[in-house]
Parts: sequence; C-alpha cells; structure tokens
Amino acid sequence: MNVVQAVKMYITKMTEESGPGMKLLLMDKHTTSIVSMVYSQSEILQKEVYLFQRLDSGGMLEPMKHLKCIAFLRPTKENITLLSRELKYPKYGVYYIYFSNIIAKADVKTLAECDEHEVVREVQEFYGDYLAISPHLFSLNIPSCAQGLAWDPLQLTRCAQGITAVLLSLKKCPFIRYQQSSDMAKRLAEKIREVLSKEEKLFDYRPTDPAPLLLILDRRDDPITPLLSQWTYQAMVHELLTISNNRVNLSHVPGISKELKEVVLSAEHDDFYANNLYLNYGEIGQTVKQLMDEFQRKAKSHQKVESIADMKAFVENYPQFKKMSGTVSKHVAVISELSSLVGKRNLLEVSEMEQELACQNQHSQQLQRLRSLLGSSKVRDEEALRLVLLYALRYKKHSNNDITGLVDALKRRGLSEDMIKMVVNIIEYGSSQDSAAENIMSQETVVKITKRLFKDLKGVENVYTQHVPLVRETLEDLIKGRLKDTTYPFLGNSAPGRRVQDVIVFIVGGVTYEESLAVYQLNRSSTTGGVRIVLGGSTVHNTESFLEEVRAATQGLPTSHRAHRYSRN
Repeated sequence: MNVVQAVKMYITKMTEESGPGMKLLLMDKHTTSIVSMVYSQSEILQKEVYLFQRLDSGGMLEPMKHLKCIAFLRPTKENITLLSRELKYPKYGVYYIYFSNIIAKADVKTLAECDEHEVVREVQEFYGDYLAISPHLFSLNIPSCAQGLAWDPLQLTRCAQGITAVLLSLKKCPFIRYQQSSDMAKRLAEKIREVLSKEEKLFDYRPTDPAPLLLILDRRDDPITPLLSQWTYQAMVHELLTISNNRVNLSHVPGISKELKEVVLSAEHDDFYANNLYLNYGEIGQTVKQLMDEFQRKAKSHQKVESIADMKAFVENYPQFKKMSGTVSKHVAVISELSSLVGKRNLLEVSEMEQELACQNQHSQQLQRLRSLLGSSKVRDEEALRLVLLYALRYKKHSNNDITGLVDALKRRGLSEDMIKMVVNIIEYGSSQDSAAENIMSQETVVKITKRLFKDLKGVENVYTQHVPLVRETLEDLIKGRLKDTTYPFLGNSAPGRRVQDVIVFIVGGVTYEESLAVYQLNRSSTTGGVRIVLGGSTVHNTESFLEEVRAATQGLPTSHRAHRYSRN
C-alpha cells in the first residue's frame, strides 16, 4: 500500500516498454505534476528521456523522427482531440500512448482512425491519475469541489476517477463505507460503486481476508483541523509558505539567492527532508544545526588537497559534497523563514489560544483572552480572524456566546467585508455536521488527547500539540471494530467480520498534513495489528486554501438561511 511506488512503477514501465533509444515524454498539465512528484529530472534522464513536451503547448516543433514519443495523458475530451491531431501529422518516429485512467472504447477507435501513418505501437491504461505525495498520502489537486454545499458535478466525476485510479494502482476491490451525515460522501460512494460494477473485469483481484475497505469522509465534519497553526516541519512549511507539487516559493524572502527562489522539498529525493518532515519545530532547529556542523567538517577536509590521493578523493566525493551543500542551504533558508514568520506573526501566543479553543471547555476565560488578543497590534488580521472562526465553531450553541461582539471587534480592526463574511460562512459550512465540533471537543476526547501528547516534548511545547484530528479517532474506532454502521454505513454488501487490514480513506473537501501525520503514526503503531492505511483528499489544505474552499462551498446560499445562525443560541 504505497502510492508513491505505485505511480513510480508505472512511469518506469513506460520508459522501459519503448526499448532503448532517445525518447520524448509528452504530457498534459495534470500528468506533468503527477510525474514530477515521484521522479526527478535527473532520474528520468537516466531512462533516456531527453525532452519533455506539453500536448497543449501549441508550439510548432520541427519533426524529430529519430525520437520515440511516450505520451502519458489523462483521458479527457480535450486530450483525445489534441492527440488525434498529433497522430494525423506525427512529429516523432513512433508513439507509445498511456492513459492515466479508464478510456472509453469510442476514444480508442477515434485515435486508431487518426493513426493513418501507423506510428502507434502501444495504447495502455496506467492508473497514475493522482498526486502521490507520500507513500500513505495522495491528493487530486482540486482546490474546491462544492457549490452551495453540494457537489460541483465536474469535481464529483474527477474525484471518482481519482479514487478509481488509486484502487486500480494498489490492486484493491474494496467494500465501501461512507459518512452517513454527508450527502456528498454518499454520492461519491455511489459513483465509485457504479465504476466497480461497470468495470468488473478490471477489479477482478484475488479476494483477501479481511477485504480492503474504502472509507469516504467529509471535511465539513471536522472544520477545526485546517484552521490550526502547525508545528511539525512539513505541515509548518505548507501552512506558512505553501507546498505546491513539492515546490516552495521563497522569492519573497529579502536577500534570497537566485538558486533558492524556488526550492524542492521531496522525501523521495532529499534524505534530510525524508528523515525530518514529522519532527516538531524545536527538534528541526537542532537537526539542521547538526547537518551544518557535518557539512562544515566535510568542507574543511576538502580544503586539504595536498597529494594526488587527496585530489582523487576530492573529485570522487565532489558530487555528494555539492548535493550536501545544496541541501544545507535549502533547509537553512526554509527554517530561517519559518522562524522569522513565527516571530512576526506572534504565532506561539496565537497557537496556544487556538489549541485551547479546540481542546478545552472554558468559555468565559477563553472569551476574555480572545478579546485581549483581538485588541493586540502584535496579532495580524488573518490570525485574529482564524481565532474568531475557531470560537464560532466551538461555541455557536453556547447560551452565552459572543460571536456578534467578536465580529464587531474584527470590524474595529478594519477587516474587509469579505473576511468578516467568513464567520457566517464557516458556521454554515460546519452546520450540517453539528456532531463535529462537539465530538472533537467532548470531555471524553479531551481525556484521550491528554494521553496522547507528543512524547519527549518538554515544557511549554506540549501546549501547541494537544489537538488530535477527528480522522484519527474515526480510524482507531474502525481498527477496534467500534465504528457504528448507523453512522458510517456500508454501501451495498457489508464486509464479513469487523477486522480490517488495508484501508483507503478519502476526505471530500481536502486533507491536512496534520491528518497525514496521524495516519503515518497509526501505520507505524504496534497496537494497530499491522493495519495499512492510505489517506487521500480532493486537495491538501493549509488555512488559506481551506478558507477559499469554504468561501466557494457556501457561495450562492440564501443570506437569510445563513444569517439566523448568527444568533447566540
């Protein structure tokens, strides 16, 4: 159950099936991202792939008949049209065509009719139709999938296709369970079951005991997690700097060198990142210092080139030395910027308040402290809004809530009307699953949370990591056989027995790196009996992208329908 290996294997197979010789890789916008997530350019060059071309680029290239063209494309109408045109007037010697998902027979026929020059050697389906971020984490890169709190039909189809590809690439034909309180989760489950029935032969895998399970959840059931500040390396980078297709833009950093304006953070190609992406903020500073010390030791040894043997050793070790130099400068630049932002945005104090709102039940003290923070010039408008959103979700049913007073405080700070509207939007977004906030913050959950503080954290750092995402609680209940069929029913037949082994979880409306860490920990835990979990979502959110999702999802709802939720009861 490793999605990175699954996609990587497909791409390796593509480059090998075409045999020796110079190759060009023809992709679309989506498959370019899919390939770049698992293969570096230097790795793919070793497979004799020397050119990369976008099918939709429209550039008039000279014919290069000596090149073999490997086309890796999504089976969309647009791509079929463009590829048909390409085959009518072929620029390359031969074509090996691979579609990232199930292609309609009619489209294959269209391509065959256009292949008048008989240049196509291969047409296959290789199910790499998703972004493999980590071995246990995938995304479909859909920034927003709802309109008026219901599916955007195009995105429903895209999510169904993406999950289908994950199942086919992992060779799983699962039972399906979905969140009963979510119409979007149910519709997606039904759409996937349609595909499983229609493509029965594709899913004809040897039965396993226990059978694999697909569990479909809804982001609206836990709107708290994407609003919290993060304190582990990968999650912090995404929250404060944004990771997009493994790339981080640092061009805004004053005095940054040209080669560090955009850096790649990939666990596949960066050992330091792979070993440290789940470390907390305090630990990551120490490990970078150790990396720098080691680099300085090696740099000094390289300065002593006195004999022929020294010269030989220097030449042999230089590529590794240069790579290490790049790793050091990259991570120092990223961590320096994280440190700068934590200070500028007063995030330690803000995060402590966030965690209290998310995990504790002390309304009057929290309200008093929140009013004080809203009046502070040290707190940015964005963080002020986030705290009010957490308060609104947490206490919307509290008899003495002061959501209106806090909104007035935001207005006094001069927040834009669009930002102020987010308070109503988030209440509406989280309203259909009223169990959500209450479940997360129930007394029972608080007890569970206190037992699960990150081990080895010292002193005050515990305050910042109290929160446990709801998906962890849900998965623990599933593993223990305690997940209720009434709340998470099976679609169609239910699996015999309660035991689970291979679980694919998909969250409609996006996942977070905090949830990815929770799944990583469950996969490594000795208490889960070797259960293997893969987590996926329509996208991977930070606070900014999540608020955009909420804005899009609640757009067009009648104002009167939402306004009554402003009340204090």
